[in-house]
Amino acid sequence: METDVSLPCQTRVIENLFIPMPDGTRLAARIWLPVDAEQHPVPAIMEYIPYRKRDVTRARDSVNHPYMAGHGYACVRVDMRGSGDSEGVLTDEYTREEKEDGVNAIAWIADQPWCDGNVGMMGISWGGFNSLQVAAERPPALKAIISACSSDDLYVDNMHYMGGCLLGDNLSEATVMFAFNSLPPDPDIAGERWRELWFERLKGSGLWLESWLRHQRRTAYWKASSIRENYAAIQCPVYAVGGWADGFTNTIFRLLEHLEVPRKGLIGPWAHKYPHQGVPGPAVGFLQEAVRWWDYWLKGRENGVMDGPMLRAWEQDSMPPNRTYENRPGRWVGEQTWPSPHIEEACYTLAPHRLVPEHSPVQDTSSQQQAILEVRSPLSLGINAGKWCSYAATPDLPGDQREEDGGALVFETRPLSQGLHIFGQPSVELDLAADQPFAMVAVRLSDVAPDGETTRVTYGLLNLTHRDSHETPERLEPYQYYRVRVDMNGIAQHFPPGHRLRLSISSSYWPLAWTPPAPVTLMVAMQSSSLRLPARPPRDEDAQLPAMAMPEGSPPLSVEPLQPGEHEWRVLRELADNVTTLEVTNNDGTFRLPDIGTEITRNTREWYSIQLDDVLSSRGETYTQRAFKRDDWDIEVITRTVLTCDAEHFEIAAELDAYEAGRRVYSQNWHHAIPRDFI
Repeated sequence: METDVSLPCQTRVIENLFIPMPDGTRLAARIWLPVDAEQHPVPAIMEYIPYRKRDVTRARDSVNHPYMAGHGYACVRVDMRGSGDSEGVLTDEYTREEKEDGVNAIAWIADQPWCDGNVGMMGISWGGFNSLQVAAERPPALKAIISACSSDDLYVDNMHYMGGCLLGDNLSEATVMFAFNSLPPDPDIAGERWRELWFERLKGSGLWLESWLRHQRRTAYWKASSIRENYAAIQCPVYAVGGWADGFTNTIFRLLEHLEVPRKGLIGPWAHKYPHQGVPGPAVGFLQEAVRWWDYWLKGRENGVMDGPMLRAWEQDSMPPNRTYENRPGRWVGEQTWPSPHIEEACYTLAPHRLVPEHSPVQDTSSQQQAILEVRSPLSLGINAGKWCSYAATPDLPGDQREEDGGALVFETRPLSQGLHIFGQPSVELDLAADQPFAMVAVRLSDVAPDGETTRVTYGLLNLTHRDSHETPERLEPYQYYRVRVDMNGIAQHFPPGHRLRLSISSSYWPLAWTPPAPVTLMVAMQSSSLRLPARPPRDEDAQLPAMAMPEGSPPLSVEPLQPGEHEWRVLRELADNVTTLEVTNNDGTFRLPDIGTEITRNTREWYSIQLDDVLSSRGETYTQRAFKRDDWDIEVITRTVLTCDAEHFEIAAELDAYEAGRRVYSQNWHHAIPRDFI
């Protein structure tokens, strides 16, 4: 990334200002703005998240916000209520209170002497979610948003559930927030009340994993903050951004299709990161693009940002399977509208172990009797699935699929005589039955190279009790056949000549998804089942797309490493008792931020284990350590969470211990049994 860039404006930073809420609670904000903004007011851009502006996001903020401020904006990075240096208690994600605070913060910003009354909102992940949600509240000063790696539907496309299946990332994300919610404000900002505010959080934030597990269907709990319920509520322009290695790209397709406001989409090969820091690469000049967006919508400058395609995406070339990629070769493609008239459905019928193009003469010679294939997958299938939402911090992408395919039904084309390009969401239509009333199905689309190496391109899950509705699931009648559709995650991919397409179907996908309550055999009827691909032939217009700029940003923050970190995924197989464990280590070690004199320790470990022949042996365990230290401040928080199950319940055991200067000052344990609800 280029950081030695000349910016149009000199800037200054306000380390902290408190934004008053109507109930008296104060939200803490860090602000970057041009030095003469009070004499010449400028538009403002708010980023509103719970991840600690003072320390944890300080490095990322130092690249993003000074850059945009240097182009004539007041950048306001706000800690949400109950997080970082803000007052109050954070009790869940995307609450009514969070949205109201966001609306009030925008009104306060617009009324400041350094703001000209026009406000934009921008964020990634949580900040991308609440940019959409706050926009739906229609605050008058909010003129446009950029929403990266976010979702319009908290149940369908989020870290909790996928296709009605419980995700392992539900535990992982709950662990992240368990750690964050247990941390105190910085005494240099909060003053003498810091310890009082800390104990309010420790006692009041609660165990979010319990709340999320008590809502296993798409109920009002999830709908309340899902703008999919009312796209028309958003009345300002939207720029939706994501990456194929991320978990949230399907939202971009829906936003472009259903929003009624000016909108753009950008999808690269990236994981859960802003595109100027995107991995896998190529990273792009996202901050330059953001400034162009803000200049157009907040300053009224005619700069052509709305010219060109509505959706620009990176079509990936074939690559050997790997847990991590530095770059994904490919090319940019663009569509003026979405859904695109240039995309046609390519259909492949399932035959025993084969994918046959629809209307192929081969079908005429097949047996008139419907062929049935059965599968009961080993419970360790999925250990090579990678993470639902890659962060590119560890080797968390899917590995070679050949080992996984040994426990699945596999259907494969002949070697392609010419390349195939797809862009959109593949799907599978299946006629299937199960021998149990509760079951799931996982489907994977892979690229098989001539040497046999198999790279997963995309996948989808479906809890079969949710086959007709995520709101009103119904048991399966054992051995009765049902017609179901399984949508896979969106992708733009080129399959070269000589490669094969492979569809894999399994009855489990642990630990990406939790296992059903009893062993399941699936029976799939071949001739009436099919794979459907969004085929998009190459277009001359794609080669005419202007190149995206190289990444730029402000100089990164100085960070002094004190103890090395460790980032690993390990698979452990105990052959004596047939237990397979995925061990994830995400340890940043200990480092010091010289400009605030704070030492920070961040260490997270996760374990997901299962016994080969016991669906009720599924077990997830997480451990976090967070510590902050200065001469006058020394705190540490340890959390541990264990999630297990029996045939009727999920069992949660959680522990929280908080220390000051090495002495434990707070401890709490939780134990909950939560009924399984069609999962």
